Amino acid sequence: MSGIIIAVVIVAAIGLIAGLGLAIASIVFAVPVDETEVKVRECLPGANCGACGYTGCDGYAQALAKGETLSCNLCIPGGNDTAKAVAEIMGLSVEEMTPMVAAVMCQGNKLNVEEKLEYSGVHSCKIATQLFGGPKNCVHGCIGFGDCVAVCPYEAIFICDGVARINPDKCRACKMCIKTCPRGLIDLFPLNTAKAAVLCKNHDKGAQTRKQCKAGCIGCMKCVKACPAGAVSVENFCAKVDYEKCIGCGECHKVCPIGSIDIYNIKKHQ
Repeated sequence: MSGIIIAVVIVAAIGLIAGLGLAIASIVFAVPVDETEVKVRECLPGANCGACGYTGCDGYAQALAKGETLSCNLCIPGGNDTAKAVAEIMGLSVEEMTPMVAAVMCQGNKLNVEEKLEYSGVHSCKIATQLFGGPKNCVHGCIGFGDCVAVCPYEAIFICDGVARINPDKCRACKMCIKTCPRGLIDLFPLNTAKAAVLCKNHDKGAQTRKQCKAGCIGCMKCVKACPAGAVSVENFCAKVDYEKCIGCGECHKVCPIGSIDIYNIKKHQ
């Protein structure tokens, strides 16, 4: 019996010593906690998308707390509410953010673009581009294999008729899809205001573009001449719209012979 008691005492003593050691180590090696950083982090949505330009929400909170940035409105998914909450903690003023939503600038569906080969490999846009530019005739358009769908943390993207489309009610403009698309077809588009959208990213000359897609921009410059606000330009044979200048008048849409430009007025319904 005495042997059992001695064993129990020894185990208890070891546990006590180990506990004291851990307690001392936790004090000696403790990492100071910045209360400002903790408060800011609690305001952020936790998407860790990197849209702010930092390594996730922790990185942005740390940068604000250390004074590395004074911009409280870099969290696009959080929007104006998050920006105001962060600014209040930091004791700073903040400018109102323009609500944005991601949009796929492509009309390369099955009606407008034919397939040049039967693809049977891994359903990944990034991988498919390595095989003759993908299965579709247009080497600049949406492949439709859903790399953007896979990375969207809000389940806002779906494939419709071979082209990715985005549900504005679910989209938080986190830019994950923008970073993932190998063709660079996804842009952030202003919400709740009418703006012209060029639904094409083809930078080939007009004749070549027409062979690839029935709805591709041919760079004819008619939209540039028609725009009264000087918001439309053509770069590398493809039209481009400056959303800050665009007044949503629709003149560019009216003169576009291909239908590559449309007027979007995207709203959230929730």
